[in-house]
Amino acid sequence: MQLSIDNKELDKFLMIGDKVLVKPTHPQGKTRSGLLLPPSVQEGEKLQTGYIIKTGPGIPIPSQTDEDEIWKKKEENVTYLPLQAKEGDLAIYLQSAGFEVLINEEKFLILPHSSILMLVRDKDLFE
Repeated sequence: MQLSIDNKELDKFLMIGDKVLVKPTHPQGKTRSGLLLPPSVQEGEKLQTGYIIKTGPGIPIPSQTDEDEIWKKKEENVTYLPLQAKEGDLAIYLQSAGFEVLINEEKFLILPHSSILMLVRDKDLFE
């Protein structure tokens, strides 16, 4: 299932909770022996790589109160356990956990943080 969004400003998108927005990299088109792989095989791989574009605030942690009744609480301050993934990281993730979104005709994936298996953080990668 795909969702298509036409919006020029990616900065207006907010990720919720532990979700991340990933721009998939172009997978390798050849095997080690030199055989060319069609795009359907490449996209069907269990593991994929992509760059983290946006991250959510993290996992919400309920606040501890001394009140005897939780519904008497007037104002709730939610704190978040921050995510390990940061914008610009290269992520290796499980393809099956992603939800595909087209933004300005570009393919992005919305992933839960738990589907990311490994991160590569290299500050010199974009220089």
